[in-house]
Amino acid sequence: MTQKTAAVRAGGLAKRYGSGDSRVVALAGVDVEFHRGEFTAIMGPSGSGKSTLMHCVAGLDQADEGKVWIGDTELTGLRDDALTHLRRDRVGFVFQAFNLLPTLTALENITLPFDLAGRRPDGDTMDQVVEALNLENRLHHRPSQLSGGQQQRVACARALVTRPEVVFADEPTGALDSSASAELLGFLRRSVDDLGQTVVMVTHEPSAAAHADRVLFLKDGHLMDEICIPTADSVLDRMKSFERATA
Repeated sequence: MTQKTAAVRAGGLAKRYGSGDSRVVALAGVDVEFHRGEFTAIMGPSGSGKSTLMHCVAGLDQADEGKVWIGDTELTGLRDDALTHLRRDRVGFVFQAFNLLPTLTALENITLPFDLAGRRPDGDTMDQVVEALNLENRLHHRPSQLSGGQQQRVACARALVTRPEVVFADEPTGALDSSASAELLGFLRRSVDDLGQTVVMVTHEPSAAAHADRVLFLKDGHLMDEICIPTADSVLDRMKSFERATA
């Protein structure tokens, strides 16, 4: 059996907001690993800490306690400029809001990370990602000329074209219809199977989580459970069991 290695790992993550009676514990000492070449979904009720966990392990937010590693690099204590370079060069992000620059074409949005780094994109990788996302005929369109699904595919291409160590996707299908959602999730799945990508996705949709290899469940800042080889039904059943436990 092949030993799994961690693309991202964290130990003892704690994050709190506010103080006194208004204090909210978003993370309560979470230990977690995200394996290379796997698709992991993070689920939980609203306020469970799932987005906070993603933001902390992706270097977008700093935990109050605990440590995070991307590969062999510990994020804890990195200077802001080093953290910025790490996020740009080694991490990809896909957000619900697309975050495309309206004055740039699709192609210019995709290559923006290279422009910021002063590097040229690899032509073969660019062609592979653009073809896989069926964007060949949309590269010279601006975001306002694209559908929501096409804009999200551009955002996904931008995240993948740098060949990052891990792609974090925060509710990536939240603004898409069912057809565009299925298309995007199918590509994320293929990026893992065919390109060896590591994907970590926050979602509240059991049908989206079913595309993953593993689903982690958070509740009240605690990592409660996980399912390997999930189905939409098995994820929904597990979510319902958490709801019954608090009813």
